[in-house]
Amino acid sequence: MTKTVILISVLTACGSSQHAQPQPALPAALVAQARPIGRGPAFQPPVTGPVLGRCARWLGSRSGAHVEVFAADRVVLIPTGIGTEPPRRFFSGRLSHAGCYGELVTLDPTGLVLIRSGARTVLGDLFRSWGQPLTSRRVASFSVAKGGAVQVFVDGRRWRAAPARLPIGPHSEIVLEVGPYVPPHASYTFPPGT
Repeated sequence: MTKTVILISVLTACGSSQHAQPQPALPAALVAQARPIGRGPAFQPPVTGPVLGRCARWLGSRSGAHVEVFAADRVVLIPTGIGTEPPRRFFSGRLSHAGCYGELVTLDPTGLVLIRSGARTVLGDLFRSWGQPLTSRRVASFSVAKGGAVQVFVDGRRWRAAPARLPIGPHSEIVLEVGPYVPPHASYTFPPGT
C-alpha cells in the first residue's frame, strides 16, 4: 500500500510541477488556407510523363517556382521525380540523384519546381512532364462542374487565360483550384539558392 501511495504522489507531483506553456494561436488567414492532403491515387498521381528538353547528368543552376493544386477541398500532391530519368536515389523522402534532369524537375513532393536557367517553361510543360492533363476544365483527374472553369492564381492574383499557357517565372507562387474556393497563397518562402 505504501508503494502505491508513493507512486501516485510521484506521478502527481511530476504532473503538477511542470506547467504547460500556452501555444500561440495560428493566424486566421493561415488556418483558412489549410487543407488536408487527399488520399488515394487521384490525389497522389505518379510521374508518367516524358523528360522535357535536354536531359543533363547534373541538376545544374536552377530557379524555383512553387505550384499548389487543390481539388475537392484537398491538396493534390505534385510528386517527386518529375522531369528526371532512372536510376533514382532518395534520401529522407527527397530525390538525391537521378540518371538525368530535364528542363524542369521536382525533387520532393512540396510543389517546388526547379527550372533550368534560361529555360522558358509554361505550366502545361510541368503537367505534360508529370503525365497529367491540364485544361481550363480539368486538372489531373479532377474536372470542374458544368459551366465552371479551373481557377488559377499567380502570386495571389487571378490568371484568366488558359492554365497551360501560364509562364512559370522565377519565384512564382502558382495555385490551381478545382472545387471549393481556397484562399490562394500570394507568396512562398523559397529555399536558399533557388
